[in-house]
Amino acid sequence: MESIALKLYAVLMQVAAPLLRRKLARRAVAEPGYAQAVPERFGVYQQPAETSSQLVWVHAVSLGETRTAAILLRAWREACPGMRVLLTHGTATGRAEGASWLQPGDVQVWQPWDSEVAVKRFLTHFKPRMGVLLETEVWPQLMATAQARQVPVVLVNARLSAKSLAGAERMAWLARPAYRALTAVYAQTEADALRLQQLGAPVASVFGNLKFDARPDATQQALARQWRDELQQSVLMLASSREGEETEFVRQLVAQGVLGAAVSGLGSRLRVLVVPRHPQRFDVVQRLIEQQGLRVSRRSSWLNGPAQSAAAQQADVWLGDTLGEMALYYSFSELALLGGSFEALGGQNLIEPAACACPVVMGPHTFNFAEAAALAEAEGAAHRVDDMVQGVERALTLLRSQDALLAAAVAAHQFSARHGGAATHTTQALRHLLHAA
Repeated sequence: MESIALKLYAVLMQVAAPLLRRKLARRAVAEPGYAQAVPERFGVYQQPAETSSQLVWVHAVSLGETRTAAILLRAWREACPGMRVLLTHGTATGRAEGASWLQPGDVQVWQPWDSEVAVKRFLTHFKPRMGVLLETEVWPQLMATAQARQVPVVLVNARLSAKSLAGAERMAWLARPAYRALTAVYAQTEADALRLQQLGAPVASVFGNLKFDARPDATQQALARQWRDELQQSVLMLASSREGEETEFVRQLVAQGVLGAAVSGLGSRLRVLVVPRHPQRFDVVQRLIEQQGLRVSRRSSWLNGPAQSAAAQQADVWLGDTLGEMALYYSFSELALLGGSFEALGGQNLIEPAACACPVVMGPHTFNFAEAAALAEAEGAAHRVDDMVQGVERALTLLRSQDALLAAAVAAHQFSARHGGAATHTTQALRHLLHAA
């Protein structure tokens, strides 16, 4: 039955390949990175074929996973100097981020489309010694082919929400064989481990979340301190915002007298920063804010920071329109509302702001970081609210009390420091598996 299901899946993926090409062409209009090296998606490469199994394959589908992979690889390279990495991605932002920390001998290509032909070409061309998948990326054809070729594949920093488990169980004829084909799984939490085991995944250990081992960029933090000293105002950020959140955030700030024509009280001492999650939405978000009758200044236009920019000083809202500067934005802000948590999207990474001592206010939807969100709330590093109305109200209440804000910032920093260690444990386990491979 499983072999029949996989053959049917293989046919469907082969038939759907032209649809992927059209989708990439459409996305490339807004993000040119999607037009780069498209043949790689189908197993056709410019790089010379490997003659021996030296590469360690690490798959980080998107920007968040790529940043997590960087945390892991920093520790892994320290333990295994000279290791060569084959890095794959699915999104343009992930690929751009990954390119910035490649070392000599490393290779970077797109994740192969999960068709039988593309996956076989990929494994034949690069001959990876082992594969490491970040968080959730388990594909049926990829796992079946890797298992058949005896390439060990490990899922690290693994997570699986209740919603994702339900979806996988509806496709159990594909999902269960794929999860069973993994060599080992290292889960973020006990709850993730239990859900993964329900799909047959070989959960070996629970190591926690690699994101706790992130080190904020020291140069960005120093620049943020300089900006804060020059500005002498508080900054409230909507961080990694998603569709629908920016408009409601701005509306509530206008209603509270913080933005717009009737600014008074706290509003006269507060600056507002919006940082969208996806770069293709920068222009869209600017238009949404301007439709509220507000002026926008973009980070990319500041030569020497907002205090030195006349346009920034005259603007009502600042737009964070750069990539790779979240440590700067979080260190610059006294408080952040967590994007993706005010719509049913699961929330964004709340560990990153904690590492910068930036407390967060989060909405009801944090299933992507369920345990981290619960811990952060229990330890005072995050505040939970029901919607954006309450979110803005809670944020403004905190900003009016320096004692409460300082206590939350200290709690955020302690929360970040207390839960580290996953990178060390994961590296030790991967070294053992790599030696066995």
